[in-house]
Parts: sequence; structure tokens; C-alpha cells
Amino acid sequence: MTDAARWKATVYVGGLASVVTTRNLHDAFIPFGEIVDITLPKNDAPNATEPHRGFAYVEFEDAEDAKEAIDNMDQSELFGRVLKVSAAKPPKSAEEGLGSKTAIWEQEGWLAEHNVSEEDRAAAAAGAKGSIDDDRPEDPMQGLEGLDVAGPKPE
Repeated sequence: MTDAARWKATVYVGGLASVVTTRNLHDAFIPFGEIVDITLPKNDAPNATEPHRGFAYVEFEDAEDAKEAIDNMDQSELFGRVLKVSAAKPPKSAEEGLGSKTAIWEQEGWLAEHNVSEEDRAAAAAGAKGSIDDDRPEDPMQGLEGLDVAGPKPE
């Protein structure tokens, strides 16, 4: 299964109580389809007392099962807490975007999106020199600068 297909078959489960385990999540989500993996991220802080960070990722075998789980489990209750269940977003690359260590204009994605060819630059320069088409219609608002009263002229 490709990474894109895996993320389509994965749901984010937020708002978990600290007593929730992977076994509890498996039991809660198995009615919607075959579960491939459950990830319950641990709290990395050295002084943390919670066993996990309060969210999990549940990966299903099929993307349709993930949609079914989202439809049925979002805003449901587990161990006294209301769950937020939604489609999981793929993690952002540390090499791309605003959180990276390189300047945004040096990144491949930004360059590909904002690339300007030499032909485009030449056309822009020609347009700036005054090669404006004379077949454009005249501005209908031209010559109305002095009018400060709306309506017909008083006699």
C-alpha cells in the first residue's frame, strides 16, 4: 500500500482519556473494518505523568472503513470523554514549508510553484516598455474627475 493510500485509510482520534489503551481503541474501532495498526504516541516530556499524549492514529485496511469509522465515531464518548475522529493528515516534511531550516525560496516546492521562464520575463519587460494595444476601449469614467455632485447639472 502506498503512503497516500495508507493516509486515506488512517483516522485521527483525539480527546482520549489517559486510561485508554491500544486494546480499548481496537475494541472500539474493530466494528468498522479490519485494523492494520494503532499508534498511541507517548508523551516525551521527562516530567510527564500521562501515559500518552491524548490522541491516536487508527489505520484500517480499506479507506471506506476509515470513512465509516469517522461517520460513526466522531463526537462519540469513550471513558467519559468526547472523541474527535477525523481523517489523518500526512506529516509535514521537515525539509519543506515554514518550519524548515532552509529559506523558503531555496526549497524545491516553492521554486517549482513560483518558477518564471525567460519567455515570461521578456513578455513582461516588453509590456512595461509601452507596447500596449491601442485597440482597447476608452475608459468610460475618463473626464469625470471634476464632478462632485451626482445627478443632472443644476440650471
